[in-house]
Amino acid sequence: MRSNVEKGKELQKRSRDALSRLLGVPFEMEVALPIGNPPKRHTFDLVSLDHRYVGETKAFTWTVSGNIPSAKITTLREAVQYLQMLPVQTKTFLVIKRDLHPRNNEALADYFVRLNSHLLGPVAIFELSEDGTALRTVQSGSWAA
Repeated sequence: MRSNVEKGKELQKRSRDALSRLLGVPFEMEVALPIGNPPKRHTFDLVSLDHRYVGETKAFTWTVSGNIPSAKITTLREAVQYLQMLPVQTKTFLVIKRDLHPRNNEALADYFVRLNSHLLGPVAIFELSEDGTALRTVQSGSWAA
């Protein structure tokens, strides 16, 4: 059985590859950028070489019993907050692994956006397919402009 760290790294790599195909730009993993005032470095999961695109990836799932993974939702909100601290011209995104609720089949990414759309601002939310080959836009953020 793979550890959560291994699952996260796998999602990060698959997201990097899918975004590179989609946008036609290469991405680096684990890049520290300054955020806040005074600036402090935060390591982001994926950053394009020109720093135009910056994002986080999360391999989160619903609980086995179908309960809301409250701590994971809080972590997703925190990731969005870090992304919103980047310069306004930066295209920011959050990639969430596709995971369906065991009873109602709602995707975790859809649930997150449904409850938090008022907090997401310019951050685009993508869902990476289970096989890691396709990105679905859940919320386009400032990318639609």
